[in-house]
Amino acid sequence: MIADHLQSQKEPVEGPSGDSGTQPDLPRVLVVDDQRLIADTLAEILRNEGFDSAAAYDGWAALDAAQRFRPHWLISDVLMPRMNGVELAITIRQKYPETAILLFSGQAGISEILQDGQRRGYQFELIAKPVHPTNLIARLKQG
Repeated sequence: MIADHLQSQKEPVEGPSGDSGTQPDLPRVLVVDDQRLIADTLAEILRNEGFDSAAAYDGWAALDAAQRFRPHWLISDVLMPRMNGVELAITIRQKYPETAILLFSGQAGISEILQDGQRRGYQFELIAKPVHPTNLIARLKQG
């Protein structure tokens, strides 16, 4: 089902120049949040800090974007419709094991979703929402 979906692109993901291209020498970061303002704002902040960043607004769009954009980092909200952030992170880890993953959430009720990922053998770093850009940038620069 995921492979079939990757064949069709539902929503374009814009890179720093308004296209879906990448900047070859910059670390690529894909930001995913169903709240478009958050995804777009974080992607813009990261661009201003020297990252090649793109935004996607749900898990399926993020899978499409990852196929084209090949991010070094995936930063995703946990609670999203259609595909939650843990499901997205697991799929990205399986397809692109070199991609580092950070999940974020402002909701207290995500432990069951994270535990499901752990039962399946996956653990992901979780940061609190609202995401503070200074902390996020420092974390990305740590590697």
